[in-house]
Amino acid sequence: MSNSLFSAFEKVSSKAWKQKIQVDLKGADYNDSLIWKTNQGIDVRPFYHQDEMGETFKIQPQQWAIGQIIFVQNEKASNTKALDAIERGAETLKFIIPNKAVSIEKTLENIDLSTTTIQLELLFSDQDYLNNLAKISAKALLIFDPIGFLAQTGNWFETSNTSLIINNQITVNTTAYQNAGATIMQQLAYGLSHLNDYFSAPDFANATVKTVNFNVAVSTNYFFEIAKLRALRVLYSTLAAEYNCDAKLLIHAIPTKRNKTIYDFNTNMLRTTTECMSAILGGANTVYNLPYDAIYHKDNEFGERIARNQLLILKNESYFDVVNNAADGSYYIETLTSQLAEKALTLFKEIEANGGFIAQLKEGTIQKKIKESATKEQEQFDDGTITLLGTNKHPNKNDKMKHDLELFPFLKINPRKTLIQPIIERRLAETLEQNRLKTE
Repeated sequence: MSNSLFSAFEKVSSKAWKQKIQVDLKGADYNDSLIWKTNQGIDVRPFYHQDEMGETFKIQPQQWAIGQIIFVQNEKASNTKALDAIERGAETLKFIIPNKAVSIEKTLENIDLSTTTIQLELLFSDQDYLNNLAKISAKALLIFDPIGFLAQTGNWFETSNTSLIINNQITVNTTAYQNAGATIMQQLAYGLSHLNDYFSAPDFANATVKTVNFNVAVSTNYFFEIAKLRALRVLYSTLAAEYNCDAKLLIHAIPTKRNKTIYDFNTNMLRTTTECMSAILGGANTVYNLPYDAIYHKDNEFGERIARNQLLILKNESYFDVVNNAADGSYYIETLTSQLAEKALTLFKEIEANGGFIAQLKEGTIQKKIKESATKEQEQFDDGTITLLGTNKHPNKNDKMKHDLELFPFLKINPRKTLIQPIIERRLAETLEQNRLKTE
C-alpha cells in the first residue's frame, strides 16, 4: 500500500479535543471533573496529545532478568536453594550476606557463573572480607551501600575505614524511601543526591567505576512507576556526565511492602503483578518479586515459587521480554517522565545547595520530608481515599490471621543509640490490622 492507512483520517488538534470534552461535560467544570490531582504534585489530564509534547527522552532498550533473593543463614542450604531456583527459572540470584562467617565459595558451589548472574549484598562491613570477595567473585555484582545503611539504621557500619566504592561498583538503595512513604519525586531526588555523595567522595577520584546499581521499590501507581524508572535513567545520565562517568546503570526492582496486607493476602499477588509489570516496562534490568506472604510468613518454598512463577508467566506467556521500550511514544508516559525528572532535579538542587544528602540526613530534613509525605498518604488510606481491597474496602470479617503470623508484621521500635534518626519503613495497613487482630 502506497498510502498510509491513517491518511484518510483528518488530524484533530489538542484544542479541538478539549472543546469537544467541554461540550460533552454540559457545563460541568473541566478541572474539577476530569483533572486528577496526585501526591506527586503532578495533575493528570484526561488526554495527552502530540502537539503538547515537551522534551522526549531516548531510553536504551533493557533486557530484564528474573531474580531470586536468598538470605544466607547456612551455606549448604542456601546453595541447594539457589540451584533449585535456577532449575525453576531464576536468571539472577541475590545472596544477602549477614556476617563475615559466611563462605562465598561454599555458597556459590556448582553454580555456573557464565549463565547465572550473581549479586552479593552485604549487611556488614569488613575490609578484608570485601577485598577477598572482589577477588573470588569477579563476575558478581557487589551490592554494598554504606550511605544507605546509615539512612536505614541511623548508624554507619561498625568498621569506619571501609571504602565506599568496592570492585569499581557503587550501590544506591532507595527501597527504604518508598517503603517509608516518600513520593516518587522524593525517591528520585534522594536517590540522585545519595549517588552524588558517592561521586563526591575521595574514593571516586581513585576508582574506575564500571557499574552503578540502583535498588528501587515499585508501587501500584502503574504509569507513574513506569515513568519513575525512565526518569531515573535520564537523571542518572545527567549527573554521571557532570563527573565524566560512563559507568553502566543497572536498576534492580522489587515490589513495595508499603501497600501489602495480612488480611485477604492473596490480593498481594495482584499488587505485585502490576508492580512487576511497571518495573519491566520502565526498563529494570532485574526484577525480584515479593512473595504474597512475605510480611507475615518466614521464607517458604510455596510463596517463593508462586512469586517466581508470576515473573515466568510475564516473560514466557505474556511476552514481556519480546518488545523493548514498549512505553516509547506514549504521550502520557513521556510527559510523566519529563515532569518527574524536572521536579526531582529541582529538589536535588535544593538538597545540594544545603550541604548534600548526608548533611540533610544528619539535620533530619530528609526524614522530616518523608514523614510529611507518609502522614498525608496515611490519612488518605484512613479516610478511604486510598483503597486496599480486603483491608479498608470490602474486608472479609471471617478472615482470621492471629494464629498464622510467623513474623511480626508491624513496626517495632528497638530503642538504641544512633547517630541520626533512621528512615522508618511502615505499611499503610498496620494500625487497622493491629486493631482488627485484637478482636479475634
